[in-house]
Amino acid sequence: MSKERVERLIKETGIHANAKKKYQATTDSKHSLPVAANSLNRNFRVDKPNQFWVADITYIYTQEGWLYLSTIMDLYSRKIIGWSMKSRITPDLAIEALNMAIKQRNPGRGLLLHSDQGSQYASYCYQILLKKYGMLCSMSRKGNCIR
Repeated sequence: MSKERVERLIKETGIHANAKKKYQATTDSKHSLPVAANSLNRNFRVDKPNQFWVADITYIYTQEGWLYLSTIMDLYSRKIIGWSMKSRITPDLAIEALNMAIKQRNPGRGLLLHSDQGSQYASYCYQILLKKYGMLCSMSRKGNCIR
């Protein structure tokens, strides 16, 4: 086939190439907020629900643009128990996911919530919410999501 035939067929069928999506950063660890020690320390063995929760943010490209998804997972069941999706990464994104998890599970005091050192998790409002429910905060070291 000639180049012209391929171009004509592509035009007739409406086929188009998907452009490679740009990388979107989800962690801003270059902030002056206090960070917690890594209390989880890769201890992924859990005996019962609501002992250890882990939080993370990822991004999804849609026709409307980038959306950011914040999730909270219970390490015991490996199920997502709280989530929030927004077009901007703000502390509210992580707070809404945490509020959903709290409402769904009503955990007791002493639960350990592990995340990265992102500004959403280190924010004053997020930390106040953790303290209000008696949760302990744990954060991975910079540049390594699981350590």
